[in-house]
Amino acid sequence: MSLIYVSKLSKRYGNELILKDVNFKADEGEIIGLLGPNGAGKTTFIRLLNGVIHSDSGTITVSGFNPAAQGDEVRKISGIVTESAGLYHQMSGKENLEFFAGIYKVGAAKDQISRLLRLFDLEEHQAKLVGAYSTGMKKRLGLAKALLHNPKILFLDEPTNGLDPEGIRIVLSYLKKYNKETGTTILICSHVLHQLETVCTSFAFMDRGTIVEQGRLKELEEKYIKELEITLETPFPIEPLHNILGFECLRKSDSYITIKLRSKEDISVLLKEILKSHPVYSVVHENNSLESIYFNIREGGNG
Repeated sequence: MSLIYVSKLSKRYGNELILKDVNFKADEGEIIGLLGPNGAGKTTFIRLLNGVIHSDSGTITVSGFNPAAQGDEVRKISGIVTESAGLYHQMSGKENLEFFAGIYKVGAAKDQISRLLRLFDLEEHQAKLVGAYSTGMKKRLGLAKALLHNPKILFLDEPTNGLDPEGIRIVLSYLKKYNKETGTTILICSHVLHQLETVCTSFAFMDRGTIVEQGRLKELEEKYIKELEITLETPFPIEPLHNILGFECLRKSDSYITIKLRSKEDISVLLKEILKSHPVYSVVHENNSLESIYFNIREGGNG
């Protein structure tokens, strides 16, 4: 049975339908990217999973609990990080963690705080007031706060907002490392797809209040990318690609050629022929990214 299971979930605010017939599941130990544009319903979905608000219809179970009736039990086994993180700026980083460890009744709190400060590279900053922290440091402290009680599930709502590229890389690498070490299931809400492509083990795409597709990257690629586009850096001339091999050349610029292929198997055929007479300096897939898959899904296409 899935750790999180959702079936035909709907939620209204007044006359506005925010979520409609949402189906979703998450297995233990996964890092799931919940992806979609702003206003798609991602934050509302997370609040429903935590029992903060209740649905109008449908079924939710989180580790066997019904969040609407057993919200306290769900929150005991989950951590959540929102954009604000809920930190006290007039207290130091360590004091924040000590304060929340007391609220959560964390056992062996001193050791746990030390471990988390070390994990998120905050040891040398633990005595500083949080008001003096950079945005990236606040994000990392917010993660440490959410992990104080060793939750089974971690919910993250836009965890990289406001970070520079290096800060994004650092935060996501910490999450991947923590998941690998502890097996904690992590659900990351984001509208920035490319950031999560190498972090998540599976993806759920939300659009207009419902989840339109869910799966692992390889599964989604096989389903939605039927023709490949690759760009080669090579001095090989265009004409033989079409006349001899039958491949369609989409464009050429300097020593770069972009070609449409029928399948992955065509890549080796193409390279074998080119390398008979010319070098190949690089090969880049152009249309098999998470972003390409997402737009194929939104357009309702299968390639």
